[in-house]
Amino acid sequence: MIRYDKQGWGMERLALRVSAAVVLAVSLAACGTPPTSASSSATAPQHAQSVATTNALPSWRDGAAKQAIVRFVTDVTREGSPQFVPVAERIAVFDNDGTLWSEQPLYFQFVFMIDQVKAQAASHPEWKRNPAFRALMAGDTAALSAQKKPLLQLLAAANSGMDVEAYDKRIDAWLASAKHPTLHRPYTSLVFQPQLELLAYLRANGFKTYIVSGGTTQFMRAWVERVYGVPPEQVIGTDEGVKYESRDGQGRLIRQPKVDFVDDGPGKPVGIFRRIGRKPILAFGNSDGDLQMLEYTTTGKGPHLALLVHHDDAAREFAYDRQSKVGKLDRAWDTAVARGWTVVSMKDDWATVFPAAPN
Repeated sequence: MIRYDKQGWGMERLALRVSAAVVLAVSLAACGTPPTSASSSATAPQHAQSVATTNALPSWRDGAAKQAIVRFVTDVTREGSPQFVPVAERIAVFDNDGTLWSEQPLYFQFVFMIDQVKAQAASHPEWKRNPAFRALMAGDTAALSAQKKPLLQLLAAANSGMDVEAYDKRIDAWLASAKHPTLHRPYTSLVFQPQLELLAYLRANGFKTYIVSGGTTQFMRAWVERVYGVPPEQVIGTDEGVKYESRDGQGRLIRQPKVDFVDDGPGKPVGIFRRIGRKPILAFGNSDGDLQMLEYTTTGKGPHLALLVHHDDAAREFAYDRQSKVGKLDRAWDTAVARGWTVVSMKDDWATVFPAAPN
């Protein structure tokens, strides 16, 4: 049974996020259509000053967003510049879901967690007593909506109890075989090519790049170094419980059915402070869950750059913002416009969205 820690707000937020997303996934599976929503009419902030662009970002169109990035990196890395930042302080943080890879119609990790329930169902006859399990197997979205706590308990049970190495193998096996339901590509090929280039560009200019995501730390650590070039020690996510056990002189870390820390919304600045110990000078997100991270990055003296991806390209990916149940962009967008943060239009600013399709 899942145990609730002292972070009541965090567990409630996580429960609502998980249950709403799973209900959406079951609903989509029943109708067979991906969710899209019309973009709202708000206008991204404009930058009047034009600067030279760089060949390091070939998938970025030469517009205001690319110019803002290049100008910022040039200013903070040029010795003698009033905006110069020493290498040790060049910290860049990126959200993952919706910022570095796609997130519709359901956060990819939730798809993995649901698949773990289905894969282990035969070994757990006791799950039949869980009303959320019955609703999930039957595709009953109405019943799932009323079973938030049992659903969270079910997902926790299916994704705990094994040692961390065994869980890594499950993640690897799933990523090697699973494909997106509408884009029909492996999930790790649904990373954004412009962001891969930006990560490399920042690192080439002395930045240390971190992932700060609501996804769980272990799920991301299993693959982000291979895909993004971000080492596991530079991943900050939601932390699940882990317990040390010694058996026959062998030490093992066993996954527990609980959550120790929720790295979403106001949790992101806390995670950054605890794990990095330096305030970032660049932050990149895509949703209201990233608002506090961008606000924290831009608070105080010194140069900083805050960016938001706006998913407004239904032809190449998905179009959604204010009304979406996954990756909602509402308050953060309004804040970006009011404070002059850079809003990146997927449709207008990215010449390419995904890397070339794998063979």
